[in-house]
Amino acid sequence: MSTAPRLAFLKGHGTENDFVIVPDLDGRLELSAATVTRICDRRAGIGGDGLIRVVRSSAHPEARAMADQAEWFMDYRNSDGSIAEMCGNGVRVFARYLQRAGLVEAGDLAIATRAGVRRAHIAKDAGDAARPGEATAGSDGPITVVMGEATLPEPGPDGEITVTVGDRSWPARNVNMGNPHAVAFVDDLAQAGDLLTAPAVRPAAAYPHGTNVEFVVDRGPRHVAMRVHERGSGETRSCGTGACAVMVAAARRDGADPAVTGHPVTYTVDVPGGRLVISERPDGTVEMTGPAVIVAEGEIDSSWLGTDLG
Repeated sequence: MSTAPRLAFLKGHGTENDFVIVPDLDGRLELSAATVTRICDRRAGIGGDGLIRVVRSSAHPEARAMADQAEWFMDYRNSDGSIAEMCGNGVRVFARYLQRAGLVEAGDLAIATRAGVRRAHIAKDAGDAARPGEATAGSDGPITVVMGEATLPEPGPDGEITVTVGDRSWPARNVNMGNPHAVAFVDDLAQAGDLLTAPAVRPAAAYPHGTNVEFVVDRGPRHVAMRVHERGSGETRSCGTGACAVMVAAARRDGADPAVTGHPVTYTVDVPGGRLVISERPDGTVEMTGPAVIVAEGEIDSSWLGTDLG
C-alpha cells in the first residue's frame, strides 16, 4: 500500500455542471495546470468540468484584499487547467461544501472570487423560502447566489458580435458577468453543432481572452433553454454565469429591462443538466437560484499525480 501523501477531494455538481473540490484551507498546495487537467480527465482521472480549490481568503494572494468581506476564496480552474474569474454553478457547490464541512451555517454568506465577492443564501429549513425560486429547502435545497451586475459592452469599431458554426452565423449579445459571454438566439439548439470546439466569434478584438458562447431558444413566456460552450472546458451540462448572461440578453430583447421598467424580472433557464431561476432587480443586481449536490469524497495518491503535494 502506498505511503505517498494523499490529496483529499470531493465531487459535486450544480445542474450537472460538475467539479472536483480540493480543500486547501491554509493555501499550502501548488496545483499546476497539468495537475488540474489530469484530475479533471474523465477517463484517466476523477473527471469534472473544472476544479475548485477551497482556500481562506487571508491565505491567498489574489484574495487577501477581500478577506475582511469574505472568509473563503473560490480558486476556480477550468478543466484544461486555465484560471477563470468565477463560475456561477461552482459558487453554489462551493457554498454547499462549506456547509457540509461545518465551516459555515445555513443562511447568508460571502464568497470571494476573482470576479469579486459573491453573496450566497443557503436555505435553512422548509420554512425558509424568502428568496425567489426556493420551492424546497433543507441541506439539499436550492442555493441562491447574488451574481452582481451584468455589463453589456457596446459594439467596438469592428462592428457587431457574430457567432458562427459551420456555414451559419447569428448576431450575438456581448454580456459580461465577471467573465465574458456571447449570447446568440437560434431556432433550434441543434444548430449549435457538437460544441466540441469553440464556435467562431467575431470580431476577435471584442473578446481578447476568449469567451463562453451560449445558444438560446424560447420555451415560453420568460422561459428559455440554452446550450453552452465554456471557454477552456468545451460543452458543459450547465453554466451559471452563462444562464445569467442569457437571462439578461433575453430581458433586453423582450423589452423587460428592469432599469427601464422599474420592476424586477425573472426568467426560467433550462440547461441540459436541469433548471435555473434567474432574477434581475431594477438596480441591476442579478440573482441565480439552483441546486448544489456533493456526491462523493475520497483521496488521490500523489504518486498517481506525479507531483509533490507538499
